[in-house]
Amino acid sequence: MVTPDAHAGEESLVILQTLLCMMREKNLLSRADIEDLCERVAMRAAASERDPLPCCAEATRAAATEMTRIGTYIGQRYGGKHRRI
Repeated sequence: MVTPDAHAGEESLVILQTLLCMMREKNLLSRADIEDLCERVAMRAAASERDPLPCCAEATRAAATEMTRIGTYIGQRYGGKHRRI
């Protein structure tokens, strides 16, 4: 039997993925915004021991991986201009 807590993370992930896609569809987020978000999540994962909002290091690494996957999907699905470097 699976506990409700085991599904809480997955449910949240589905909601957040859908929200990011919807915001991109409506041009509330640009591709550059998604790229910035990916970078910020990765930076937080890299510095998890100094994070002012502590999280499990494993969870932050998983979040960075998932954000990269979401960013790649959104970039391919909705396109748009990359951030200027």
